[in-house]
Amino acid sequence: MPRKSTSPSPFKSEAEEADWYASPQGRRQTRREFSRALRDGSLISSPGLKIKKTDPKLLETLMQQAKESATRPVSLRIPVVDLETAKRLAANSGVGYQTVLKRAIREGLKKAV
Repeated sequence: MPRKSTSPSPFKSEAEEADWYASPQGRRQTRREFSRALRDGSLISSPGLKIKKTDPKLLETLMQQAKESATRPVSLRIPVVDLETAKRLAANSGVGYQTVLKRAIREGLKKAV
């Protein structure tokens, strides 16, 4: 059974403690403690924590939402004329030319479906 600390907490409040654990130094310490417990075999789970099984349909919906906002870099060869047109449209609308190209691709795919 893990030992409980008998020394008082150095934090004045729970909020201060939470802020420290959210800091880079606190996250590093948490990772070190977790690795040490895993190595020593003293890593335990809380028997009182009951997590319900997540509905597969909900997981599928969440994955679809994540895919919609995720991006992946690709390389395309685009005719110079099309690229210049995209840059001109971007300058007129105040957005980047890559945004113009992404919108055009998205709209074209919606029409194709």
